[in-house]
Amino acid sequence: MDNTDFRDTWLVIPCYNEATVIQDVIENARKTFPNIVAVNDGSADDSAARIHAGGAHLVNHPVNLGQGASIQTGVEYARSQPGAKYFVTFDADGQHQVKDVIRMLGRLREEPVDIIVGTRFGRPRAADDQVPLIKRLVLRTVVLLSPTTRKLGLSDAHNGLRVFNRKVADAMNIRMNGMSHASEIVGMIADNGWRVSEEPVDILYTEYSMSKGQSLINGVNILADGLLARRL
Repeated sequence: MDNTDFRDTWLVIPCYNEATVIQDVIENARKTFPNIVAVNDGSADDSAARIHAGGAHLVNHPVNLGQGASIQTGVEYARSQPGAKYFVTFDADGQHQVKDVIRMLGRLREEPVDIIVGTRFGRPRAADDQVPLIKRLVLRTVVLLSPTTRKLGLSDAHNGLRVFNRKVADAMNIRMNGMSHASEIVGMIADNGWRVSEEPVDILYTEYSMSKGQSLINGVNILADGLLARRL
């Protein structure tokens, strides 16, 4: 697709120590989406330079504040830009795919929904094989622990790929800086009455992301987050 089709869309990429891949992620996404803001969250590596080289708008946190804070900073930056109507949260490590974003945006433009969340569990059971076993079990458990997630009909609320409209962006106020922001967003969806849907997406668990131990570490964080979400 021509980039001009998406001039009203902004990708928000939180980034912490992703210098190895962030430039490639940005350059690939910019083939379709010209407007990208990447928030360098106090990285100790060369992430800021790689973000700049990739052609994204760069916002720096002087210290590491966490993914929730980075998303909030990115959304605030994006919603201040002229013509911004649609917003996407997109991971820096190469796990998210542009083709899924295009499909989700198509639905957001045409259907009566305010926010669409990606899900790893929206296809036949065999598709679950893309998710490492430990993480799959943790994600399923988190849903069971969160009444609000179940009430909203969400199967994968901790999926970082989300698309949403201006209404959501203007009201978004993430206060939980770390991984707990995912449950906070679920709470905001419920509290604000935002119309929500899910879209099956493919997550690429690459050698790079797996070598960082993200599946296990994030799984533990998500499980702890799920215990807190029981209050929601």
